[in-house]
Amino acid sequence: MSEKLQKVLARAGFGSRREIEAWIAAGRIKVNGETAEVGARVTEHDRIVVDGKKLAPQKKQREERRVLLYNKPEDEICTRKDPEGRPTVFDKLPPIKHGRWVAIGRLDINTSGLLLFTTDGELANRLMHPSAQVEREYAVRVLGYVTPEMVERMHAGVIINDNLCRFTDIQHFGGSGVNQWYHVVLMEGRNREVRKLWESQGLKVSRLKRVRFGPILIPSTVSRGKFHELSRNEVDKLRQLANL
Repeated sequence: MSEKLQKVLARAGFGSRREIEAWIAAGRIKVNGETAEVGARVTEHDRIVVDGKKLAPQKKQREERRVLLYNKPEDEICTRKDPEGRPTVFDKLPPIKHGRWVAIGRLDINTSGLLLFTTDGELANRLMHPSAQVEREYAVRVLGYVTPEMVERMHAGVIINDNLCRFTDIQHFGGSGVNQWYHVVLMEGRNREVRKLWESQGLKVSRLKRVRFGPILIPSTVSRGKFHELSRNEVDKLRQLANL
């Protein structure tokens, strides 16, 4: 069965379908040695090359779904290249012969912890979609005095930028004085949502680390700036979560 070329490349994580259509028009993609044209369709038997880099056969991609867990340090950004020359989360990932690593979601520059990467763009897209309802758990150090009323309001939900934001779970993890640690869980990863929820209560987040994404916990054996490849069983759990 054939599919549109831009759909195949988007699934492999090269970019959005619209971006890839522009690449096709610019002559950056070849199929079986010939420059592709907009509207081209391909099968799993076709040889696809993007900017001189060969795409792994689609059947092989499906069979060899790989997922990396990366322990992101603060001060790294979630883009492939930064015009300002800042370090990115892609800098330390292992090279792959075909295709490229796709980030499953993002963490802002001041947030550390668990970040997943995969060779399967479809898996990434499904897990990032709000309908997937994937739990994300964070360890948060809060500056200020937290009252039961604040916790109750964040549980119930707060309107932020016209969106209802809420934690599905809030657990106190100790601390001293005005610096207290909490673990919080939310179902969507909107930009800076964890920080904004605490700030809505007049509190400041001084440290933020993601410790869980769905069924995947960050292992204590993976130090900051290091990665670890998930087992086949862990990848299967993510696939089930994404209904693949």
